[in-house]
Amino acid sequence: MLFEDVAKHYEKLEGISSRLAMIDELTEMFNKVDSSEIRSLIYISQGLLGPPFMSLETGIAEKFAEEAIARTTGYSKEDVIASFRKTGDLGSTAEEFISKSKLKPMGRKHLSINDIFEMMKKIAETSGQGSQDTKIKMLSELLVYSTPLEARYILRFALGTLRLGVGDATILEALSKSKTGERSFKEKLEAAYNMCGDLGKVGETLFKEGTNGIEHFKVSLFSPIRPALAERLPTAEEILEKMGGKCAVESKYDGLRAQIHIDKRHNRVEIFSRRLERLTPMLPEIVSAALAEVSAKEAILDGEAIAYNEVTGEFRPFQETIQRKRKHGVEEMSEEMPLHVFAFDLLYLNGESYLSKPYHERRKALESIVANTGTIRIADRTIASTPKELETYFEDVVGRGLEGIVAKDLNAEYIAGARKFSWIKMKRSYRGELTDTVDLVIIGYYLGRGTRAEFQFGGLLCATYNDKKDIFETITKIGTGFSEAQMQEFKALLDKIKLKSKPARVSSLIEPDFWVEPKYVITVKADEITKSPMHTCGREKQPDGTEFGYALRFPRIIGEIRKDKSPEDSTTTKEIIEMFKQQKKTRIEES
Repeated sequence: MLFEDVAKHYEKLEGISSRLAMIDELTEMFNKVDSSEIRSLIYISQGLLGPPFMSLETGIAEKFAEEAIARTTGYSKEDVIASFRKTGDLGSTAEEFISKSKLKPMGRKHLSINDIFEMMKKIAETSGQGSQDTKIKMLSELLVYSTPLEARYILRFALGTLRLGVGDATILEALSKSKTGERSFKEKLEAAYNMCGDLGKVGETLFKEGTNGIEHFKVSLFSPIRPALAERLPTAEEILEKMGGKCAVESKYDGLRAQIHIDKRHNRVEIFSRRLERLTPMLPEIVSAALAEVSAKEAILDGEAIAYNEVTGEFRPFQETIQRKRKHGVEEMSEEMPLHVFAFDLLYLNGESYLSKPYHERRKALESIVANTGTIRIADRTIASTPKELETYFEDVVGRGLEGIVAKDLNAEYIAGARKFSWIKMKRSYRGELTDTVDLVIIGYYLGRGTRAEFQFGGLLCATYNDKKDIFETITKIGTGFSEAQMQEFKALLDKIKLKSKPARVSSLIEPDFWVEPKYVITVKADEITKSPMHTCGREKQPDGTEFGYALRFPRIIGEIRKDKSPEDSTTTKEIIEMFKQQKKTRIEES
C-alpha cells in the first residue's frame, strides 16, 4: 500500500469528530493493506516505531526537521522557521514548502508504508559522530519523493506529533471489522493484545493466521503482558461480601510496577513497567537477583519495586523510588537507593502460561521458585474470612508505612489488562475522607487572566476514561494551587500537543481556550464528588428529563505528572460513579 493513500486516510481522520466514523475510516484503510505491511501501518497510526517496550524514537528535533525541509525545497531555514511560527505545525509547514519547492523535482518514486517505516527506524538507530547530519539527510531523502500531503504526515511522525486521536481500542475494533465485518471480535483481539502488549503483532497475526491465530494466541517471554488492575472498596465488609466470604489479602506496595521476564537458558532478563516500558537498564540489581534468586529456567513475575531499608524495615515513599527511573547515573543510584522487588504473582513458568490458573495455584508456584531472602521477596499476605481479620491486617500494613492492601479472589484467573473485582484495593487514604485521589487526563487548558496573564496559563480541563466507550469525559476544571514554576511547566508542555479542535475521543460540553491531545495524567484530590449539568463524566438523563454528569468539588493537583500512567490507565468513569455512591452511603451512615 502506498503511503500516499495512507496520508489521504489520515487527512480524513483529522476531520472526524465521531469515534464510530473513525472506526469506519480505519477499517477502510485496513481493507487495502497487505499482511506484510499491517504491522508497520498499525505502529505508524499509533505514532510509534514499534511496541512501547522497544522505546524507539527517531531523535529528530524541530531544528533538524527545519533543516531537512530547507534542503529539500531550496528555501532558507529562516523561511521555514517563519512559516512554522505561523502554523505551529512543522507538518503543515513541510506540506506548504513541498508544494512550492524551488528545486527541480526528481524522478517520481512512490513510497510504500514499509519504505516510510523502515527509513524512520534507520533514523532512530543512527547514533554517534555525525549522526545528526545523517538523520537530516535521511529525512530529506523521504521528503524529496513525497507529495505535499505525505510530507505533512512524514514530518509529524518523525517528530512524534502525529496526533490522529486513535486509541488502541479504536484500532482493535477497526481490525475486527476489517476481517469479520463486525466489531464484536474486538474482545478476542483485545485478549491477545493483553498477552503481548504489541498491537502490531496482534494485527499481523490476524492478517496472516486469521481469527484462528488470535483465538490460539499464546504468552511468550519478552513480550510483556498488560498488567491486571484492582477495583476499589472502602470497607472490609464490602470486600468480603464481594469475594464470597474469604480471600487472600496482600500488602500494597507504593512503588514501580515491575514485570520480570527471566530466561536462564540464555542468561537474559527483561523488566517492564506498568505502561510496558523497558526498565531493564535502570534496575541492574534486580536483573542480577532475577538470575540468582529465582529457581526456574523460564518465568514471568509480577511485582512492585520499591526502595526499602532492610535494617529498619522502612519503606521509602514513591517520590523517592521513582527517581530510579532514569537513563543516566544508574550505577550510582542503584548503590545509593537499592530496590527490592515484592513479587505477588506468577504469569508464566517453564514454557507454560499461568494466566488461566487460579490465584492460589499461582501463589503456591511463586513461593516454590523465589528464595525470598534477597532482593526479590514474596509479597506479604494473609487469608481473611472475617472483617476483623482483614481490618487487623490492614491496620498492621498501614502501621508499617505502606499505603494499604489488595484483596484477591483465591480462585480467580489473572485478568490481564483489566480492572476487575477479583482484585480489590483498600487504601489508608479512604479512611476519614470522602474520596480517594483520582488520576485524570488533561484534555485542555485555559489562558491566564488577571495576575496570571503573564504566564499565559490559567488552569486545566481534565477528564476520566470511559473504558466501555473508549472516550474521555470531562469531570473538572482545575484553576488553583499552581506555583509559578508549575504554570510555566504546564504551558511549555501542553503547547507542544495543542490541537485546533476537540479530539474525536473527547466528550465535552465545555470549551477550553486550547484543546490538547489526551496524553498526560495527573493525580487530583478533591473535597467531594458532586452531580453536575456541565460535565460529561457518567452523564445520563434523569427521570425529570434533565441530564447530569459528575464533577469534583475544590479539586487540587497532587505531585507531578504521572509518567508511569497512560491516558487509558487513568481513573475510569465507572470508578467515579462507584466512589460517588460510597460517598453518599458514608454520609447516610454518619447521620
